[in-house]
Amino acid sequence: VVGMTSAKQVLKNRGALLGSIGVTIFVATAIFAPWIAPYDPNELNLLARLDAPSVTNWLGTDQFGRDIFSRIVWGSRTSLIVATSALGLSAVAGTLIGAVAGFYSHRLEELIMRFVDILLSFPDILLAIAITTIMRPGLWSTILAIGVYNLPQVIRVAHGSVLAVRERQYIEGARAIGLKRHQILFKYVLPNSLSPIVVLVTVRLAASIMTAAGLSFLGVGVQPPTPEWGAMISEARTYIVTAPNLSIFPGVAILLTVISLNLLGDGLNDVLNPRLKAARHSVGVKVGEQET
Repeated sequence: VVGMTSAKQVLKNRGALLGSIGVTIFVATAIFAPWIAPYDPNELNLLARLDAPSVTNWLGTDQFGRDIFSRIVWGSRTSLIVATSALGLSAVAGTLIGAVAGFYSHRLEELIMRFVDILLSFPDILLAIAITTIMRPGLWSTILAIGVYNLPQVIRVAHGSVLAVRERQYIEGARAIGLKRHQILFKYVLPNSLSPIVVLVTVRLAASIMTAAGLSFLGVGVQPPTPEWGAMISEARTYIVTAPNLSIFPGVAILLTVISLNLLGDGLNDVLNPRLKAARHSVGVKVGEQET
C-alpha cells in the first residue's frame, strides 16, 4: 500500500511522469531489441555505406553500411546491462558496508569512512579509466569500473541513513527486548534506510550511462563491434561533416535517456526524501496561517 501511494505521488509530478515514460521506453527498447531492430546491428553492407536516412534505413547507415537505428536500439541494451549491473553491484555492497559502518563500532566506522574519503578524492571518470586501463577493456571491466566509482557515494548515503534510523525509539525497543545487533540491523534498520539509497541509485543510473558512453568513446570501455552509444559517436568523429547523422542520433539517445532518468530521480527524491516533505509541509502551514 505504501509503495502504491508513493508511486501515485511520483506520477503526480509532471517531470517525474515524463521521466517515467522515457525510462519505460528505454527499458522496453532494451528488452525487446531483437524485435524492434529491423536489421542485425553488425550486418555489413559496404554498398550502402554512409547512406542518408531513408525508408529502408530510417536513420541512415554508418561507414560499414550497418543500420544506425538497429545499432542504437541494441546499444540501449548494452547501456542498460552496464548501468544496472554496475549499480546493482555498488548498491548491494555499498549498502551493506555503509550499514555496518553506521551501526557497529566507532573504530570500524572511522576505518571505512576514511577509505571512502580516499576513493572520493579521485575524480569519477579518472578512477573508472584507471580501472579499465589496468584490466582488459570490455563489457565486464566497464561494469566493474562503474560499480567501484559509484561505491563511495552509496556507502556515504547508507551510512548517513543508518545513523539517523538507529536513534529511533523502535530501535531502542528492539534492543530492550533482547534482539541481537545483526537482527536489529537487517530487520529494522536496513528496511527503513533504503529510501535515500533508491533515490541515489536512480540518479546515479543516468551518470553511469554517461560514464559508460565516455569510456567507450575513449576506447577503454565496451569494444567494437558491440553496439554502444559512446563507441558509435567515437567511430563517427571522422565523418562529423560528411555524415553528421552518425554521431547526432546516438547523442540524442544518450541525451533523452539521461534527462528521463534525472526527471524520475528528482520525482522520487520529492516523494521519498523526508526533509523535503517536512519543508513542503511547513511552507504549506505558513501559507495557510498568512491567508487566515
